[in-house]
Amino acid sequence: MAPGAVECEGVSGCGGDPALSAPPAMRLPESPFRSPALAALDAVARALLAPGFWALNRLLDLRPTTAERRRRSPCGWCRGCAAWALAGPALAVLLLLSLPVAALGLLLWLPLQAARSPFLYQHTAAAPPAEPWDLRQPRTFTFLSANLCLLPSGLAKFSNLGQTPQRAADIARRLVPAAPDPDSDRAGLMEPRHRGANGYGGTLRTERSVALEMPEVEAPVMETPMTEPPEPEPEPPLSERFPLDADVLCLQEVFDAAAAACLRRRLGRVFPHVISEVGTGGLRRGRLRLLGSGLFLASRFPVLAAAFRSFPNGAREDAMADKGLLMVQVQLGSARHRRIVGYIGCTHLQAPAGDGAVRDAQLTLALRWLQQFQQEQERSGDVVAFDVLCGDLNFDNCSRGDQLNQRHQLFELYQDPCRQGPGQDEPWAIGTLLNYLEIYEEPVSTPEKMKRTLSSPGGRCRFLAGPILASGLPDTAFPGPWRGRRLDYVMFRPRPPLHTDVAAVSFITRLATCSDHLPVALSLHVGPGAP
Repeated sequence: MAPGAVECEGVSGCGGDPALSAPPAMRLPESPFRSPALAALDAVARALLAPGFWALNRLLDLRPTTAERRRRSPCGWCRGCAAWALAGPALAVLLLLSLPVAALGLLLWLPLQAARSPFLYQHTAAAPPAEPWDLRQPRTFTFLSANLCLLPSGLAKFSNLGQTPQRAADIARRLVPAAPDPDSDRAGLMEPRHRGANGYGGTLRTERSVALEMPEVEAPVMETPMTEPPEPEPEPPLSERFPLDADVLCLQEVFDAAAAACLRRRLGRVFPHVISEVGTGGLRRGRLRLLGSGLFLASRFPVLAAAFRSFPNGAREDAMADKGLLMVQVQLGSARHRRIVGYIGCTHLQAPAGDGAVRDAQLTLALRWLQQFQQEQERSGDVVAFDVLCGDLNFDNCSRGDQLNQRHQLFELYQDPCRQGPGQDEPWAIGTLLNYLEIYEEPVSTPEKMKRTLSSPGGRCRFLAGPILASGLPDTAFPGPWRGRRLDYVMFRPRPPLHTDVAAVSFITRLATCSDHLPVALSLHVGPGAP
């Protein structure tokens, strides 16, 4: 490790230099409970709940996906119906028989959640640490956000997915490939084509550009002036690979505990610092929460501090999950006894389309919590390299039904590289929510095919979810241009005295058939002083 760099071992404050040492720090929780006795009681409660959960999950899992229906021949349909007719009643009976035991387990499980850690921290010493940053040299940082829909298999069927254990293993392999692709260009990140003199879509200035080579032709001699043809629509920055140089992964909907464990094992080989199982269940403000937040974060940089805040206003089906905001401070190095740090916020907002007011309040809370967290963790002399907020915000910047959220104060503080203003995205930006009933169709069945398909307007119209009204119904009168609903965001807030430029943005097709969302990657070029 370079001189002045600081490596943390899972504590909320650390440093090898005495000037960087924090007051007595608490270690980030590496187990759900501090007491072995409480952990044992939690294991007993989960064992009592397991038969009922298994029966309910298998009962819901009988619902076939569109891919499973397509694979069945007429005879297969008969066998499937017969199996459902036999398995359905048997599972229902087992569920009813397990209810008394499950009720006892629930009574034991509920009070234990008040003592549970809000998240789990994993530090893998064998994973290669990130190179420390010399503040005098510019550096590029890459962030990835992805909604994985790793719910229990029965619940995932409502999104036309299912088979959560197999999908989790497949997603983990795709996130961390065995070996880098030697032909990878910009490690899976692509630079959107310019639409003006001031950078991407004419909004942000950057030194990078994409050169388009045009063949030389003789200019025709015309007696009358020619009308200039309209400028072609820029191609979206699609990539079938994840960026190999990603520094931070922010994942959503990792609700299934076995799936989270699978991701921890695989990602731990590359990302030394992982935060998972974020959020707790139990009774919260008079409401029963059976799932955590589903948030998951992996970082190459040492974690100095982390906190999770739960949204108090979850409504309808979302009230069953402990959705909220995960906030993390990482250390990138030090310079003259000053810490170089970065902040990442990862969130997942209220889902139902008609709950714009709920999302609006959650965005306001998120901004307040981010400010409080940064004020609490800030030390005199700190240099902030980046301040990034990402996640599935469950609203887009094109639907008339999302106009309330499109005008939130959030966009006055954080810059969204894909956005020009309320209701208008950059011409190269596309939606990230797929038409879930079409995710197994041949044109989007592989990363390469999906990239090719979504590069065309016709492919986007068919396979991306379209704009909606406030009721959640499709907006059939949408004026266009139609590019799909972009629910997944990676935004940043410039932090002087360092200067931040957008280096690249990419919509990634690597999770074809594994999720109903497109992951988004953002690369930021950070350096000292003005450009």
